[in-house]
Amino acid sequence: MTTENQPQGTDLTDGCFHCGLPIPRAAHYPVTFEGRPRETCCGGCQAVANAIIDNGLGGYYHHRTAPAGSPGEPLIPDELRELKLFDEPEVQRQFVIDETDRASGKVLREASLILEGITCAACVWLNERHVRAIPGVAEFAVNYSTHRARVRWDPERLVLSDILQAIRAIGYRAHPYDPGTRDQAFRRERHLALRRLAVAGLGMMQVMMLAVALWLGAGDETHADLLQFMRWIAAGLTTPVVFYSALPFFQSAWRDLRQRQLGMDVPVSLAIASTYAASVYSVALGTGEHVYFESVAMFVFFLLTSRYLELMARQRSSQAIDRLDRLIPALAVRVDASGRDEQVPVTQLVPGDRVRVRPGEPLPADGVVDEGESTVNQALLTGEPEPCLRRTGDAVTGGTVNVDSPLVVRITRVGAETTLAAIQRLLDRAQTEKPRLARMAEKGTGHFVAAVLILTALVGLTWYVWIAPDRAFWVVVAMLVATCPCALALATPVAITTTTGVLSRMGLLLTRGQAVEDLARARVFCFDKTGTLTIGRPEWIGTQVLAPGWNEQSLLSAAAALERHSEHPLARALVRAAGDRELPRVQDLRNSPGRGLAGCLDAQEIRIGTPEFVGLERVPDDVRPPPAHGHATAVWIARGGQVLGVFWFADPPRQQMEQTVTDLRELGLEVVLLSGDRPEAAAAFAARAGIDEAHGGMTPEDKVAYVRARQSRGEIVVMAGEGINDAPVLAGADVSLAMGSGTRIAQTQSDLVLMSDRLEAIPAAVRQARRTLRIVRQNIVWAVGYNALALPVAATGLLTPWLAALGMSLSSLLVVGNALRLRQEDRNLPARLSGQPALHAAVVRPARDG
Repeated sequence: MTTENQPQGTDLTDGCFHCGLPIPRAAHYPVTFEGRPRETCCGGCQAVANAIIDNGLGGYYHHRTAPAGSPGEPLIPDELRELKLFDEPEVQRQFVIDETDRASGKVLREASLILEGITCAACVWLNERHVRAIPGVAEFAVNYSTHRARVRWDPERLVLSDILQAIRAIGYRAHPYDPGTRDQAFRRERHLALRRLAVAGLGMMQVMMLAVALWLGAGDETHADLLQFMRWIAAGLTTPVVFYSALPFFQSAWRDLRQRQLGMDVPVSLAIASTYAASVYSVALGTGEHVYFESVAMFVFFLLTSRYLELMARQRSSQAIDRLDRLIPALAVRVDASGRDEQVPVTQLVPGDRVRVRPGEPLPADGVVDEGESTVNQALLTGEPEPCLRRTGDAVTGGTVNVDSPLVVRITRVGAETTLAAIQRLLDRAQTEKPRLARMAEKGTGHFVAAVLILTALVGLTWYVWIAPDRAFWVVVAMLVATCPCALALATPVAITTTTGVLSRMGLLLTRGQAVEDLARARVFCFDKTGTLTIGRPEWIGTQVLAPGWNEQSLLSAAAALERHSEHPLARALVRAAGDRELPRVQDLRNSPGRGLAGCLDAQEIRIGTPEFVGLERVPDDVRPPPAHGHATAVWIARGGQVLGVFWFADPPRQQMEQTVTDLRELGLEVVLLSGDRPEAAAAFAARAGIDEAHGGMTPEDKVAYVRARQSRGEIVVMAGEGINDAPVLAGADVSLAMGSGTRIAQTQSDLVLMSDRLEAIPAAVRQARRTLRIVRQNIVWAVGYNALALPVAATGLLTPWLAALGMSLSSLLVVGNALRLRQEDRNLPARLSGQPALHAAVVRPARDG
């Protein structure tokens, strides 16, 4: 059978859908691909094909240029064969990108993975440490909230399947990120957690009823046999709770111990196993003493409840990122060379394809309008409520919605190269890069567990030798349960994930998690002017005529005749100012970069540009900018050596510029303007914005030197910019913020990208960062304080095992609930910026590299 819409060279004849070999008469190994059953020749091909399709990589069958080899030769395990598929270039096109490492200059590969089996922060730490030790792995970071991992590796030293094998070797499963697969993994995780919780809950209720009867009948010799029978029933009811519901704790603890680490599930598993074993031993002896099956069941139930609620909180806190997965449609209408439409999966699209997008439909990938004119709603990306007009030749972004008229779009980027994929990588990096407080908490968890185990052993020995030998074991159990450091491990990850979603709704893309802590502690906020505090689009504001016989309209016509051949922002402003009038024809056009344009108009040379370029040796004293625009830019025009006039341009400031500066100053930040404009123009603009300190005429090196000078005083500096010349200072600042409309190189150096271009989101982000840091500190203080209080109480014997389990679970839930308070909107944030998902990055708009 054949596959529809395959490129040339991929026809698989009527043989096996996977390998192309003939299908035996009696063989029936079907797979479902694109809604149709496909036949394979054997179970091996069926397993491999299902592995490819189930992992969202069905595009492999459209992009390959030759049939796959038979999986029967060579004979290797099915699991290894599945992993090896992810090394195929055709498969990696869907989720792997190549990028040059700035430090080494090598070309590294980067992929986003989903990890299954993550149950706590210790699992994250174990995976990160294990994978980073593999030679050739440059970076590996796991997002605890979403279970997504970002890995970068050297393709000359290892392949992706080696990394996946290493992860499976320590008891976890990893596969390339795919929205459908991720949702399935989340559903499996939720359903399994609910089943384990249900078994633990039912077991706990039944065992508690028996425990009440055993407590009331304690010492009744006349019913000793009945009481013993009830103890055996309690043991039977507790057994599935221990060996099914509590299984994840034992698995996690065993993984930790195999790696010679002490995670938080080690004391939990010791407490469950020892209490259950001691109770069974007591029942087997027939003594009837020290039977704590209800404590075991309650402990497991409370712990599973807290972890299930934590799971749901993690998934809710990552909803802002999840929205991205739903922006791209599953199908697209491709237009072939003859103009005929055919519906194909989006994964089949390649650069150069033409797709038809009807009104109301989302764009399937990044591209350029090839035919038609319509407005495009970018609200889900930029937060801007008004649709933007797009004509032939304009760039459009996958995930935005066509509003008015049909468009034919030529695809330019697909798969891992698209805008949304780039945004997801930045968000992943933000959530997987941990602030200093989080790294300190993670490092402290292992030492804390070791200290608790040692102290618990000493306390148990003390009780056994000097106080009450019969109570020593239960004091040890209570200490192990009460001091489980779950709350400490949860203190930071949930807060950072929640804040990432809140910032995205404000219109800010957080690309590094460390930026939250640094932004909260910052004291100096430096702004570039052009394109940052201004909109970056200069407008003509007036003309000063200097030669008789000319007027403003005639000068504009002559200037626009020249400038319509230029893409410079000032040239575009002049053409806009000239309007729709008919322009004279210019011959012999010449461009002097950085100086101006020259050409022949009515057999005379006309020049427009700098004073020197037009032949002006000294600027006349009576030539001054308009009174309301002391920072205006001048462009001169001359004909035949005679200066005809000067055009004045101003770059309008962004809305809410003054209010933004005021808000930052009220937050205790010192606001500074660093500009390459003339010092007097920079000073005039700063005075208008309410900025006390302004530095003009600065080169990129001057800006870097200024930031380093402030940092040398121990100050944390934030820098906001948007141009290529801002990239060095953005890289050198403690926190860098780039404008969404700026150049791509500036944004790659930035910790935050302002997607909506609304400056009022900046002080709101500072307030959010400070709230986040405050809540993280509250969580850490609470987690440490609770353990510091619970440990001595448990050591004195006043805390029973089940009460310790309840306190530990409530402690974890309190930390998660406190972090979720960050989802509340900033009261000082304008309503138009709150609740509007705005996920947009530098890669959306065409880069302005000048």
